[in-house]
Amino acid sequence: MAASPSLASTAAPGSARGRGAGPSAGLSADIGAALEQRIRSGAYAPGARLPTEMALAAEFGVSRAVVREAVARLKADGLVASRQGSGMSVAARPDSGSFKLAPGTQAGEALSHIFELRALVETGAAELAARRRTPADLAAMYAALQAMGEAVRQGDDGAEDDDVFHQAIAAATHNPEIRRFVSFLSAQFSESRRPTWDAAGHATGRAAAAQAEHERLYAAIAAGDAAAARQAAAGHLYQAAARVGAASQATCLEAKLAVGPAHEENHHG
Repeated sequence: MAASPSLASTAAPGSARGRGAGPSAGLSADIGAALEQRIRSGAYAPGARLPTEMALAAEFGVSRAVVREAVARLKADGLVASRQGSGMSVAARPDSGSFKLAPGTQAGEALSHIFELRALVETGAAELAARRRTPADLAAMYAALQAMGEAVRQGDDGAEDDDVFHQAIAAATHNPEIRRFVSFLSAQFSESRRPTWDAAGHATGRAAAAQAEHERLYAAIAAGDAAAARQAAAGHLYQAAARVGAASQATCLEAKLAVGPAHEENHHG
């Protein structure tokens, strides 16, 4: 494999180093991302041994300590495993140890894929929330909805309240795994909500449009209408994808989910 240029001065925008972490932490994050990409692409096959610390340090132009930290992160994520006397090797099932978003999921086709994932999860969460919501759940959703409404009126940033609203819906499923997963996705993609709530978002009507979608979603959940809640969530996620230029791959998804409400009777709690 051709040697990579030194990473000492080529941190990608948005890397850990670019966010103000120390240089060692930034370098290890960059190297970890590069190695992860090789693992996920199959360049390093499951079960294959990783190059030695010395070889990787020479390739990337960093110290062995930086490489060691990068590999430790991959091990924590379940992508590599240690074998006594044999160094580090790629895990037999590198995607089974933990879930994290692969590098490059913030733009292009990969972002469309993530919106498809969000739609599959969040439409189901909305449906369950409509069936299971309690008065306390509705109060939490309504408080976030009101805060976003005030942000629309004042031209303020409502992105954080947007996150809170979707997390409140997930909490209303009373399924802790759904709540945790939606919280994970929300944290990963909170920045994707900024174009809706920034000055341009207010000026072009994106914020007002998103708020109208939130209101429809809340109304369906409050009414206990599982089918309408699922449809409202599907429509909102399609429009959210369109607002960040990621709707191309989600078009068929929107068509399927927005017109394909659940067929079960609304009697599961």
